[in-house]
Amino acid sequence: MNLTRIFDILVIGGGINGAGIACDAAGRGLSVLLCEQDDLGGRTSSASSKMIHGGLRYLEQYEFRLVRESLAEREVLRAKAPHLIAPLRLILPHAHTTRPAWLIRAGLFIYDHLSRRQTLPGCEKIDLQRHPAGRVLVPSLRTAFAYSDCRVDDSRLVIANALAARDKGASILTRHRVVRAERKISQWQVTLRNEQTAETLNVSAKALVNAAGAHVESVLGTTGQALQRNRVRLVKGSHIVVPRLFDGPEAFLLQNPDGRVIFVIPFERDFSLIGTTDVAVDSPEDGSTINPDETAYLCQSVNRYFQRQLAPSDVIWSYAGVRPLFDDGKADASSVTRDYVLELDAPGADAPLLSVFGGKITTFRRLAEAACRDLAPFLPDMGKAWTAKQPLPGGDVDPAILIAELTRQRPGVAPGIVHGLVTRHGSRAAKILGEARTTADLGQLFGGGLTAREVDYLRAEEWAMTADDILWRRTKAGLHITGEARRSLETYLKSLAKAAA
Repeated sequence: MNLTRIFDILVIGGGINGAGIACDAAGRGLSVLLCEQDDLGGRTSSASSKMIHGGLRYLEQYEFRLVRESLAEREVLRAKAPHLIAPLRLILPHAHTTRPAWLIRAGLFIYDHLSRRQTLPGCEKIDLQRHPAGRVLVPSLRTAFAYSDCRVDDSRLVIANALAARDKGASILTRHRVVRAERKISQWQVTLRNEQTAETLNVSAKALVNAAGAHVESVLGTTGQALQRNRVRLVKGSHIVVPRLFDGPEAFLLQNPDGRVIFVIPFERDFSLIGTTDVAVDSPEDGSTINPDETAYLCQSVNRYFQRQLAPSDVIWSYAGVRPLFDDGKADASSVTRDYVLELDAPGADAPLLSVFGGKITTFRRLAEAACRDLAPFLPDMGKAWTAKQPLPGGDVDPAILIAELTRQRPGVAPGIVHGLVTRHGSRAAKILGEARTTADLGQLFGGGLTAREVDYLRAEEWAMTADDILWRRTKAGLHITGEARRSLETYLKSLAKAAA
């Protein structure tokens, strides 16, 4: 990695927006450096509801442009990463104490027709007395509506974009924080600090992109830019994971008396993912963990609709993340826009600084295109937009076909391991398997389908360093393993680090 060169773009922030911008820009022929102070996707981008969706509830805020763009991106992203993004049918039970049926029907009609659907079925009214979902819901619910969106492995979507950026020539630095950034002779001179060794290094770039998410204004502070007003609204979203509530493939969208909606989504085969909350916080640190009130709120939301009653003691795992929303002045955190805003600062028409505010995971690719478009006047060698039609790494095959093929070729490898590798890595699963013909050929088995062979790959190719990087972001094996297995993984990682020293 040559850090003495002058990069065209330095991207600060390795979440979905930063990785998306780095990918797009590198594919246009630009030299790109992306730096992230923690792990890629280590914060907000791995703490979403894990959906690619149009945002049905945004229609109530009249965010028609955002919904239209999101619905169109649903189809684009599904084609780019079929191993990470899959169709999801959602059931919206109708209770007479919530939104009237005519309003729901009208909203779903608009949702179906704002953008052209290519592969996903449209909405329909269903009879809960006949549908399997009716068996788990309270008997008073007779009618529901069904519509389509997609689920996504959010943290792996970040990794896929970083891999694509690297494949196109970008340099990726994790665990490096921006200490100082200043304009000098029509360039940005940036000092980075290695968060593990405390060493610093200096890099130069023609343009600076601030995609630091919840830390966007802190990064602005390192550049010496005047902060005229608070442009970021920090809203914590928390989720809980419980034993699976419904055996069918569908998810649920539940309406609450306060007007908010909650998702209940099939997750990791054996579980249900429930969320999210909307809680205003003052700092990113305030939003790192769920609190008991949020857990109780999510359990109560489910208990209004499901016959099985949840208690906080049923929660197997929880996570929280801070959404850095653009502050549009609305008092209610749930009503603040999920749209993105790009702010360009370029005094003297050189050394531009582009700051990213807001956004949602579904629209990251369009945001990246908009960012490159804003920077194009300053970087005349920039090529054309390209990401709409190109698959992300691993996304060039049908995952179902690949699973069947690899299972047939390697009957001695546990089917669950093959399935997990394909749904995480797509066509790159074959590279990880290599010449293995049995599960034993893949080395130590840590549980949850995680093997030493995959751990080695994640360290060598996907910037994974810690057990959490591997168990909760590169995979979700953390949900399936014991404490003893985690300690075994940590011991294995230490042995690898010692050998490399």
